[in-house]
Amino acid sequence: MASSLEFVQYAADQLSDAGTISYRKMFGEYGLYCDGKFFGCICDDQFFVKMTEAGKRLAPEMETGSPYEGAKPHFLIEEQDANGFLAEFVTETCRELPMPKPKKKKTKA
Repeated sequence: MASSLEFVQYAADQLSDAGTISYRKMFGEYGLYCDGKFFGCICDDQFFVKMTEAGKRLAPEMETGSPYEGAKPHFLIEEQDANGFLAEFVTETCRELPMPKPKKKKTKA
């Protein structure tokens, strides 16, 4: 089941204090970005954040799960209304994540 755009927009709105939040449709679901860093996804209307040491420190009891078969474990965010905590959680998570590699320019054949 694909995620609803309304759910994705709601989750992004809850994270507005973390930075510039954007999302892209990916394989029928959505990838989430904060200031250009990919930090999580929404699959089947469930919100997942990449697992980092900062996340483990901030929420050691948080439930985990895989957004899709074969994916590494992610934090499963079940309480989206705790936007102050979520913003801090995403900010600290993104500090540990690398910036995306620059895309190579296509050369003409």
